[in-house]
Formats: sequence, structure tokens, C-alpha cells
Amino acid sequence: MRLNIAALAAAALISTTPAFAQDRAGWPDSITIGTASQGGTYFVYGNGLAGFIGEELGINASGEVTGGPVQNATLVQLGDHAIGLVTMGPAYEAWTGQSELAPGLEHSDLRALFPMYQTPFQVITLSSSGLTSVTELAGRRVSVGPAGGTPGTYWPRFLNTLGVDATVSNAGASDAAGQLTDGLIDAFAFAAGVPISAFSQLSAEADVRMFGFNEDELARILAGHPEVSPLTIPAGTYAGHDYDQTTVAMWNYAVSNASMPESLAYEIVKLVMENHDRMMQIHASASETIMDNVLNNTFLPFHPGAVRYYEEHGITIPEELRG
Repeated sequence: MRLNIAALAAAALISTTPAFAQDRAGWPDSITIGTASQGGTYFVYGNGLAGFIGEELGINASGEVTGGPVQNATLVQLGDHAIGLVTMGPAYEAWTGQSELAPGLEHSDLRALFPMYQTPFQVITLSSSGLTSVTELAGRRVSVGPAGGTPGTYWPRFLNTLGVDATVSNAGASDAAGQLTDGLIDAFAFAAGVPISAFSQLSAEADVRMFGFNEDELARILAGHPEVSPLTIPAGTYAGHDYDQTTVAMWNYAVSNASMPESLAYEIVKLVMENHDRMMQIHASASETIMDNVLNNTFLPFHPGAVRYYEEHGITIPEELRG
């Protein structure tokens, strides 16, 4: 009897081992997640996600500082990074071969994994500047974040749409915050999931004013930029700031290369979608990293592993979005 039990146990072990190996077939030993500059939401979200993946999936995962979504899309397309965090405006331009970083290269190997959050566009200034609107930035020195990032790409376009001639410069979020307090710039125009950590730090250390677009500006931005949608940042988002900020926002997604093993993409999506409290511990913007927001992506095919997970949970992925 003991021999039979031992034989059955051995047979069960042999039969289950290949299945486990099959599930992890092709998995890399390590993965890199493209984030953005230090002090921004991508940096916090991406590094937190990397740590979570490492803990739960047994892969050496790390976040890497980059220029933001434009660069992340290309790094993923070329296979240099396993995952990239992107806003859908730059992602669409990359998908259609209009990336500022790699013009003419259609990023056809990009695949969506999961929605992250909306990126609101915000301006922060010292209260002593007297600035209260984007139009008033004319003739002023304005940092718009790293070149190639979402704010670095879209803020100059928004200023142009509004006819605002400002002196625009590029810097990471932490550097731009320091430049503002040192009086080297008049305003820091940025875009990231709220609360933006650099803005939170500035509001704790200095007397600042934050704003988005006023009613007239908002109408002109929405008319000229269909890739964004209106959003109100509610009072209380930042300590001590009891006023709503009307602005525009753009959705963010985590993307991978089409070559990522299907089982790995499935497990990453499952990990993120089934551990909302843990994702919220990484960054408050993950409040929007939920199933209800999956289909806010309207053009980028989902990775087959993501498709499998979502359809197992009742979300029908349109045929044109099946990667």
C-alpha cells in the first residue's frame, strides 16, 4: 500500500511539473519597466509595479527613469523594455508612425495590458507671481517636464493653440520644482496622475497656486485636441487647496511588446486587477486601475494574455482590439 501511495505521489508530481513549466515557458529572468522622471507619477507607479511583480511572480523586475511615454513606446517596440507606461496620445502617434522620437516607424508591436489612470494637465506657480491662468503665461518662463514626455509634448501644443508665446524649457519633475522655488522659472506646467508628488511637495514647502484651463481656454483646447477630454481635479486633492481645477486629461495604459509570453501577460494583468488595495498603496492614481476602465483604449490591440484574462471576467474585447 505504501508503495502504491508513493508511486501515485510521484506520478502526480511528474504530471504537474510540466504544466508549471509550460505556464512559465519563455518567461525572462528579469524585466524592465519604462517610467519617466523622478518626482512624477510614472516613476512612483512603475517602480511600485516592478516591486509587486518581483514579489509575486518571482521575476527580477525594475523601473527605469526615461523621458516618458514617447520614449517608453519606442523602447517597448524595439524590445529594450518589457513594459512601458504610456499616455494614449503619444501611443497613438507611435502606433501610426508619427512618433517624434522615431518618425516613420510604425510601432506595430505595441500591445495594451491594462488601464492605469487619467493624466490631468496642471500648472503650478508661486502665489507671489500673480499668475492664475494659462493665458497669463505669455512672456513667462515655463518648464513643461522632460522632452519627449506627455507634458513636454503636449503643453507646447496647447500653448500654441491658445496663442500663448512663453519661454518653454524642459526638465524632470524634481528639477522643475526646484527651479520654481529658486525663481529660475515662473511656472511649472506638467501632466501626471494626481496627486503629483512634486506638486504635493511644493504645496507643503511654499505658498503656491495651481490651475488648469478656464472656461474659454478649455473650449479652445477641446476643439483643437480630440485626444484629450475634460476633467475636474476636485478641491482637497492637495492639502490646503480648497478649489476645483478644471482642465483636460489623457488616459494612460501599461503596454508590452507583442512577443511577451501570453502566460506572463496574463499573470501581470491578473496581479494588477485582482489586488486593487495593493495597487492603491503604490499610488493613489491606481484608483482608476479597474476593470470598468479597460475599454477606454480605442485603438491599440490588447495582448492575447490580457484578452484572455478580461474575457474570462466578462469583458468582451472588440475584434479590432484583439492582438
